[in-house]
Amino acid sequence: MTKAELIDQVHGALEGRSKKETGEVVQAVFDALATAIKADGRFSYPGFGTFNVKERGARAGRNPRTGEAITIPSSKSVGFKAAPSFKDSL
Repeated sequence: MTKAELIDQVHGALEGRSKKETGEVVQAVFDALATAIKADGRFSYPGFGTFNVKERGARAGRNPRTGEAITIPSSKSVGFKAAPSFKDSL
């Protein structure tokens, strides 16, 4: 599903809102979600799941072009774990 498709689906569920307003609401929800994850390291929505920050340590790797050994720096990413009720509905 694309952002436009999500906005269309939410717009269909709302009455009395323009598509532009619906897009602004959807964007505000995702902005709030990102802010919460940055501030607290996690965001949980009951019945849906939990987003959390995952830290990956530095590790050894190889440059695929030259075969030279390199160190891949540590990084952070966002992980998602589905709630049991949501997972069971799939």
